[in-house]
Amino acid sequence: MQTTFTEKQLQDPGIQRANEILRSCVHCGFCTATCPTYQVLGDELDSPRGRIYLIKDMLENERVPDEKTVKHIDRCLSCLACMSTCPSGVHYMHLVDHARAYIEQHYKRPFTDRALRWVLARVLPYPTRFRLALLGAKIAKPFRGLVPDARLRAMLDMAPKEIPPVSRNDDPQSFVAQGTRCKRVALMTGCAQKALNTDINDATIRLLTRLGCEVVVAEGAGCCGALTHHMGRESESHATAAKNIRAWAAEMDGKGLDAIVINTSGCGTTVKDYGHMFRNEPLAEDAARVSAIAMDVSEVLMQLDLTEGADKGLTVAYHAACSLQHGQQIKTHPKTLLKRAGFKVVEPADPHLCCGSAGTYNLMQPEISGKLKDRKIRTLEAKKPDLIAAGNIGCMMQIGSGTELPIVHTVELLDWATGGPEPAGLSAPGKRTPEIPILR
Repeated sequence: MQTTFTEKQLQDPGIQRANEILRSCVHCGFCTATCPTYQVLGDELDSPRGRIYLIKDMLENERVPDEKTVKHIDRCLSCLACMSTCPSGVHYMHLVDHARAYIEQHYKRPFTDRALRWVLARVLPYPTRFRLALLGAKIAKPFRGLVPDARLRAMLDMAPKEIPPVSRNDDPQSFVAQGTRCKRVALMTGCAQKALNTDINDATIRLLTRLGCEVVVAEGAGCCGALTHHMGRESESHATAAKNIRAWAAEMDGKGLDAIVINTSGCGTTVKDYGHMFRNEPLAEDAARVSAIAMDVSEVLMQLDLTEGADKGLTVAYHAACSLQHGQQIKTHPKTLLKRAGFKVVEPADPHLCCGSAGTYNLMQPEISGKLKDRKIRTLEAKKPDLIAAGNIGCMMQIGSGTELPIVHTVELLDWATGGPEPAGLSAPGKRTPEIPILR
């Protein structure tokens, strides 16, 4: 694609990167075949190719974003299926992230949009605030029909039937490896996941220590910054990301780390991109070091001695989170591990298509998200599995809200198969009695 940025414009690192990406696009349209929003809406401007044209025009002309441009960029899931498909290697993620930051700086949204985005940015990345919000949503849920805004209704729907008790395993500390230590790793405990499902981190710690890893929860680490980053709120996302970089760099410079383990793939895609995000900032070197050892938990487990398990007699439908299969290009590890542990693994039709969760997308674009969720659930249930496994909390919440099938994290199944407890998601509702207060 030919671009016409001026020399002055190209002095901006963001524009320079956008120019590189735009020039690599050859208009082939392969991306339209795998774009979920194009599949649902059928509008060229709701495809990666169409959005690239809109972004190019906006940036080249230093235009104040108009409502049409913002609408179509907001409708992008950032699922990155287009990046898996593109034969030219167009790095759409960096382009759309820059466009969203540009929109955040130059476009004044309607008041309700600004208010909702402010609430999401101030609540979801903070576990205690999020727990309070979930409690409020549970109280307000009976009055859902009186709420006029579909986005607010989606927020009420997000509240789970049970809010799990706080896990003290998420506090800064170290967990000793069982047997001979083979690795020392830091576990990213995240933010929203700590409020929605504490079993995932607990299972991850049990599994990794059982396989010979010392697991560290670093002091000062928290939200990865993905939620605010994809909303274009760069200063907020960089502030939270910087805390992680400093926390993990301190561990690397202290007792050392072999890996930073991430069990929420949406976070993993962002942490692995810290090197790019901070490339022109004082933390550039440490950010690059952190990105270099950031790994999805399935990547780490493939390096460890996970023994072959006997046939469990259970069929698991594996849902591939977009942030894992497209964002990190990890496509086979979770399935390989589940099969090795003794589960029969099946995949739905069109596994490359998004479930519609996509961070805050299911809250901000509930209609499109709902259509994608319904299609994903149909394809999963068509395989007649005993349960569904996924590697991302957002996908688990999205899919779990529309099916009676149990849905658990891949790590929970692997922990169970190697001596851990049965995942609570497979137990009867209400079986587990909370022993720790819901709020810290």
